[in-house]
Amino acid sequence: MSVVGISQSKQQVDDVKVKVKVNGEFEINHNNSAINIAEKPTQEMSVPTSNGPEGSRDMDDVIHSQKLWAVGRSDPVRLRMSERGAGAAKPITVPSLLRQVAQKIPNNTALAVKRNGEWVQWTYRQYYADICRTAKAFIKLGLEPGSGVGIIGFNSPEWFLADLGAIFAGGLATGIYTTNTPEACEFVASDAKINIIVAENNQQLQKFIKVKDKLPHLKAIIQYSGEIAHRESFVYSWEDFMKMADNVPDSELENRLKNLAPNKCCTLIYTSGTTGNPKGVMLSHDNLTWTAKATGDSNKLRFGEEISVSYLPLSHVAAQVLDIYLSISFGGSVHFAQPDALKGTLAQTLKDVRPTTFFGVPRVWEKMMEKLMSIGKQTTGLKKKISTWAKGVGLKGNYNIQNGHTKRGKTCKQRSGLPFGWGIANAVVFAKIRAALGFDRCRFFISGAAPITRETLEYFLSLNIPIAEVYGMSESTGPHTFGRTGAENRVMSVGFEYGGTQTKLANIDSDGNGEICMYGRHVLMGYLENEEKTKETMDEEGWLHSGDIGKKDKDGFLFITGRIKEIIITAGGENIAPVPIEDAVKECIPAISNCMLIGDKKKFLAMLITLRTEVDPDTMEPLNQLTSPAMEWCRAEGSTATTVSDILDRPDTAVLKAIQAGIDKANSQAVSRAAKIQKWSILPKDFSIPGGELGPTMKLRRPIVAKMYLKTIDAFYAEK
Repeated sequence: MSVVGISQSKQQVDDVKVKVKVNGEFEINHNNSAINIAEKPTQEMSVPTSNGPEGSRDMDDVIHSQKLWAVGRSDPVRLRMSERGAGAAKPITVPSLLRQVAQKIPNNTALAVKRNGEWVQWTYRQYYADICRTAKAFIKLGLEPGSGVGIIGFNSPEWFLADLGAIFAGGLATGIYTTNTPEACEFVASDAKINIIVAENNQQLQKFIKVKDKLPHLKAIIQYSGEIAHRESFVYSWEDFMKMADNVPDSELENRLKNLAPNKCCTLIYTSGTTGNPKGVMLSHDNLTWTAKATGDSNKLRFGEEISVSYLPLSHVAAQVLDIYLSISFGGSVHFAQPDALKGTLAQTLKDVRPTTFFGVPRVWEKMMEKLMSIGKQTTGLKKKISTWAKGVGLKGNYNIQNGHTKRGKTCKQRSGLPFGWGIANAVVFAKIRAALGFDRCRFFISGAAPITRETLEYFLSLNIPIAEVYGMSESTGPHTFGRTGAENRVMSVGFEYGGTQTKLANIDSDGNGEICMYGRHVLMGYLENEEKTKETMDEEGWLHSGDIGKKDKDGFLFITGRIKEIIITAGGENIAPVPIEDAVKECIPAISNCMLIGDKKKFLAMLITLRTEVDPDTMEPLNQLTSPAMEWCRAEGSTATTVSDILDRPDTAVLKAIQAGIDKANSQAVSRAAKIQKWSILPKDFSIPGGELGPTMKLRRPIVAKMYLKTIDAFYAEK
């Protein structure tokens, strides 16, 4: 592969000449608006393999291997391909995928970001060229094949370019959570043998300055936003970094690309982990390109038409697959939210962009619901009556659709499953709410990374915004099951598999619950240089053991019912899954934000409870002030409390009685006496990422919470 004379600005390419040539088959020439592309001939779907010298192979050739897993950073694996269907698709590397899309839609918008009040855009032609420049600049800085490029910061075009540029140059792209401490950053940088760090700003840069002496592999740090406050010989601005590409011959990048293969590692995803150090999940080119294409095909994405907003942490596999790889696979346009998106600006970005797909973690959906409910409380008179009526129609209609009582697109007679007034409710209420949220052309509403409550799902169903849950893990390259639209969705279910993947439930109990195991081309290669943990996670047949417990209904929909490591075994020997009980309590008591069931090796179950409170927009730490919905619940129960302190310091008997009533209601659903909550306590502060109780993806870190509140837990079981 040769890449010649790649140089262009982010905003203007009219005065730039670009020529990109790949094996003589991909050529872009443009002067002003002229462009000429020679398409690569279509190949057979058979999978070529290579055992010859590296120079004689194409980067899309699969390297022969009999191993289903690997832990070496340069080791290939055998792909879990099937003989037909989605699992039989020809493997392709990340650079080849991007090249093909740039050939097909060179002038379509690939990326867009708002800077100084104006949207700055990259076409796919510019995107591809800037990735090649980034790769060459990495080579100039000394990136070694198989070594890591760490990226830490909020989502931006530079994040994408660094990630993909690292892959093009033969490195391992490694996202690092912005919430990581310097010590946590040190571990990831050391484990991944990171040569280069790409940091958003001085705050993130300083984390590595503090530990640089402990990182012998680290050669350079690049800051992509703001003025460089810490001047060192190894610290570069993004502009200076990109200029380095001009001094790297095309043959250097050509040699790196020749060494790539679909079944070799290109990205590391570090698990957030609830205990111990995170593990480096090795994902191959095929993991990423195949998963993106297969999931997009399952959801019938439209090539060249999809629009998304990037705002969730790119260090997490879900954001990477959705924002980077799904968008590339289907020629989509990614628009970046502002760094303060979760502090309030996301709402405006959604209105500006009007995405066709929106993915939110449960807390994002909850905040959106709270805002809409607050607005609804201010509505009175006829508008209030119409809104209430429409929401009733929306909830009933969407449940009918999910239960298969109606099929859209049929005649009016066949659509009798939809309630009377559906069309009016949609025109008068639903369409206006969607437009106000920026969802007027959104076809897919998705929630994942943590459990979402029935209350939230049903609220949005009532507005004709059906949210589909997705289930998966870093080890499955993100999605393994997900709900679709219409009758292919169920409230509280995480949907079903997509083509080319399989699920089996191991060690099924009498209620149909078993450990969820996964198989397919989305299954990880292994954990970086950690054979012991890899063998613990994958069995000899190549099945990935999730550690999650689930069951399927008669229609094949999967429901998550717990996690093996979270299973509580009481002193009486009864096995109890905490998640369903916690969900039941939150459903019965709307003011509860988080709760954690206690009782392992204990005589009875107890529960730690936190209330919904406001969050500091700068630190993201929970405050003492109750949210508006929580205060409204208190009012309904006869309390005037506005803060957690109001409830705990008095104490507020009205609130305490209401919570006990909710606990009693949840207990009435218990499968046995041992599964009932006997004692509970309200904590003075909600769980949070800064507090350490929640991981970067908002998952509850049970061992940490148990240690933090040991005195409270011990008090539950103290002999009187």
